[in-house]
Amino acid sequence: MPSMNPATPAWNPNSWRDCPIRQVPSYPDLTKLQDMEARLGKYPPLVFAGEARRLKAQLALASEGKAFVLQGGDCAESFSDFTANIIRDTFRVLLQMSVVLTFGASLPVVKMGRMAGQFAKPRSSDTETVGDVTLPSYRGDIINGPEFSPASRIPDPARMEFGYFQSASTLNLLRAFSSGGYADLHEVHRWNLDFAKRSPLADKYQDLAGRIDETLRFMAACGMTSTTQRDMRETDFYISHEALLLPYEQALARVDSTTGDWYGCSAHFLWIGDRTRQAEGAHVEFLRGLENPLGMKVGPTQDPDDLLKLLDILNPRNEAGRITLISRMGADKVATKLPPLVRAVQRSGHKVVWLSDPMHGNTISTSSKVKTRNFDSILQEVRGFFDIHEAEGTWAGGVHVEMTGQDVTECIGGARRLSEADLGDRYETFCDPRLNAEQSLELAFLVAEELKTRRVPVVTALAAQ
Repeated sequence: MPSMNPATPAWNPNSWRDCPIRQVPSYPDLTKLQDMEARLGKYPPLVFAGEARRLKAQLALASEGKAFVLQGGDCAESFSDFTANIIRDTFRVLLQMSVVLTFGASLPVVKMGRMAGQFAKPRSSDTETVGDVTLPSYRGDIINGPEFSPASRIPDPARMEFGYFQSASTLNLLRAFSSGGYADLHEVHRWNLDFAKRSPLADKYQDLAGRIDETLRFMAACGMTSTTQRDMRETDFYISHEALLLPYEQALARVDSTTGDWYGCSAHFLWIGDRTRQAEGAHVEFLRGLENPLGMKVGPTQDPDDLLKLLDILNPRNEAGRITLISRMGADKVATKLPPLVRAVQRSGHKVVWLSDPMHGNTISTSSKVKTRNFDSILQEVRGFFDIHEAEGTWAGGVHVEMTGQDVTECIGGARRLSEADLGDRYETFCDPRLNAEQSLELAFLVAEELKTRRVPVVTALAAQ
């Protein structure tokens, strides 16, 4: 069972500042940074403790095989790509995916967007060189600018305030979409029927879409429609991002007036990246003191013993729904690197949700040095993830994807067989390549079939434990 460590030092919102830190920008004016932190500290929270607790309860169900998690959105949000249409279209595709996955899993789907705060990005190098010019790396719009110029690449604390207000506006729109009728189940299903008809794999998708249609017709005959049932016209939708920029995260941490606990109020769900998961590091130290549900990326270099140590630190009470482990191995490594981690967690008794991130381990460069991802590799990693959990008798709890509702051409493959030659048509990301709307829905249909095939034996095994 997870251990209780009585020697764990006391936590406070500043304690991370005494720890070694990685992926930190070098602000040239620390006084300006401190002034911005104090300014943000007076602003209203973006999310509320009660919402985070509700999400944690839903994730607890996912840890028990009673729900499935869909987490998706931009690799990094952009200040310039801030329009109602872009937000709406990404939300719409996530709704479409969730309907298909709900049918496939015969379970509720917990919906989380990489939205309203996913502005900071870890980098493999502190600098970037173009020709004979070397500049600080672009670290996301909340830190510096993507333009390759000395002025743009200087970290600017004022960007945190801009990010706060853009997050607030995005969240306001998402809440309106979630509760104002846009999430009506029948309308979302109609969108999926249209997709299935247009897809090159129409015959395959129309079968599943037809079965969903029959279910909705039966429910309507029983008097269950969006007019009579709130849950059929509204939905819960949560926001999430990597808690990378700790000055911003601390500035938006608040004490919950009902419990006296600290919550990170920049998002409902915060995660620690694969590059910042050091047990003694600043990111782990800060997040261990928050009561939000937390995620942690686990890549091919993750050691099982170190993982258990991190789980002890982040979840000493072994609270269900507290920790979500997001596997990002790569299609060629998942079969060998993930099983030891799953077995170690299973033996330890830690309660976690397992998600598959099939994006980050499958980034490649084309012959012309353009970053892309192959849809076949993405699907291969997801299937490998399901295979491993089925073999271990554990629940494959969800998927974490970088995607957009736009018709971009950034990932090759898929039903329309996008090739390297197609990437130049609409390659719009300034960070990592994303699945477009059609590829995202294609993945959801394929995962739904996997869920429908595998769910019964796995849930039976979980119930017997």
